Amino acid sequence: MTKPSGGGKEFEIVREFEVGSSPREVWDAFTTGTGGWLWPMEYEPREGGAGPFGGVVTAWDPPRRLTVRSADPDALPPGQSLNQLEHEIVPRDGGRRSWVRYAHSGIFTGNAEDPANLYDAAARHLDFHLHTLRQYLTYFAGRPVAFLALDAPASSVRPDAFAKLARELGLPTDASEGARVRLGAAGTELDALVDFRTPYFIGLRTDDALYRLFGRNHFGAPVGVSIHDFAPHVDAKGTEFAWRDWLTRLYG
Repeated sequence: MTKPSGGGKEFEIVREFEVGSSPREVWDAFTTGTGGWLWPMEYEPREGGAGPFGGVVTAWDPPRRLTVRSADPDALPPGQSLNQLEHEIVPRDGGRRSWVRYAHSGIFTGNAEDPANLYDAAARHLDFHLHTLRQYLTYFAGRPVAFLALDAPASSVRPDAFAKLARELGLPTDASEGARVRLGAAGTELDALVDFRTPYFIGLRTDDALYRLFGRNHFGAPVGVSIHDFAPHVDAKGTEFAWRDWLTRLYG
């Protein structure tokens, strides 16, 4: 990995791991099932086709390799002039399992305020997202999903904002990964398993959903919430209203 020490620096973050899913299942998660673990994205299925964030598909070799590259300043995250995502999938155990290599690379612009913070945020987010990918592949692969993502009010950039969210949920401070918890949020009770917990992120899994909580206040941004709901009948608008209201009251 190349960690930037100043503006205008190239960076690369690489993660490799094995999953108990076939290469085709992993490929589908990367291409048509992104709403189940990241956010909904669309790819034009060919080399040279359109990709997310104004990108171009530079490699399309199902179910082995996908690369998308974006240099559109209007679509890129703040502080970047180039963004590239590489996905490589290798069959294991006769195709019953897969080895995955995921690389996020690009260039931080010369006027980026804090490239080291941007790198740290990108690396930590990537680890959380790829963990969520593995949860999706293990428990929900191929199921229809309703996706919701919300940012809390701007006041949630305070240093204690993410800890406040955990307290309001009723999440015990000693509830680590693997703990079963009963929480209250947005007018509903959640019987959940804590599948991920660090000072920066919390992952909760129920029988029908993945709840992802983002402590982006640590990186100078508002706290975020995303929900991947796999229940058969989902009131998406009602869920969005309830969580938006809850976050507004929490940080209002």
